[in-house]
Amino acid sequence: MTTLVHKQAATGALTGLALGDALGYPTEFNDVPTILAKHGPWRELPLPKHAYVSDDTQMTLAVGRAVRTAMDRGLLTPSELARTLREEFLDWYQSPENNRAPGGTCLRACALLKDEARPWQDASQINSKGCGANMRVAPLGLVPGLSDEQRAGAAQLQAALTHGHPTGLAASDLTAHAVRLLAQGTEPAALVGMLRSYALENRSHYHERWLGDLWRRAQDPTPEQFIARGWDECLEILDRLQHAVRTVSPENDPCLATGEGWIAEEAMATGLLCFLLFPDEPVTALRRAACTAGDSDSIACLAGAFAGAHLGAEAWPGDWADRIEYRSDLLTLGALWDA
Repeated sequence: MTTLVHKQAATGALTGLALGDALGYPTEFNDVPTILAKHGPWRELPLPKHAYVSDDTQMTLAVGRAVRTAMDRGLLTPSELARTLREEFLDWYQSPENNRAPGGTCLRACALLKDEARPWQDASQINSKGCGANMRVAPLGLVPGLSDEQRAGAAQLQAALTHGHPTGLAASDLTAHAVRLLAQGTEPAALVGMLRSYALENRSHYHERWLGDLWRRAQDPTPEQFIARGWDECLEILDRLQHAVRTVSPENDPCLATGEGWIAEEAMATGLLCFLLFPDEPVTALRRAACTAGDSDSIACLAGAFAGAHLGAEAWPGDWADRIEYRSDLLTLGALWDA
């Protein structure tokens, strides 16, 4: 397998995520005919001169910094990560730069997280499975030295602070796992089958050490039944994705096959579809993802994370990478995890 160090998978994934975000940010909330009328053919979609990003990249950096801070203090533990995530999310929530059409679920949860006496589980929006759960999880697929249990638990925990729906948790876990597999050298053609196997293996595994009693806020009789609901929705979308990879024309809007990406499992699947349609053409994958009727910035940021994890830092044109907003922050985390 290709090592993370050799191809700089972390730098590639974080850069790709931000580039996808910057490409998709101006096209979000537009249908495909409108995007084409404004920007021309989708295969020529230009990166804006000022490559500004949305809350997707801002919150990815928040997760990355929280994980780095928690690991600087020793082993990654649920209590330490919950504390540093809470701090980073509140810093983002109160920042003047939080003006990029942030998601309502994140805003509602952060308003509740401000009360330090409130357990984070009581701030979590238990019925929300918006894509904000997993558009920011890529760092947990890139951090070296974590056990499988730490990676999965931490991926679900970072989602759960805001998005408590079990599908948000499962989709975040799967997204981080996909990034990890690609960074380690998994062939794209094998990816969906491996994700399906992972979902089946974990279907009834509730990470109580990381999530505590979050499940009690829902209506399920047991924690196992709570989390199984999420994995079952992810298995359903993975089946649709497997069919789409074989049958979809790249010229059609990928959202027609796997959903518009406003919810977690659809964002994961449509981001993966854009990547899998063009596994060795990363810029084309980003352009396809950004020219979609759905949540274009989130779909494209996920496609970019997958492509960058697969191909590494050299996947991206230098003149694009150099002008991405928050470039130094992205490079700092990437270099740390590639080292």
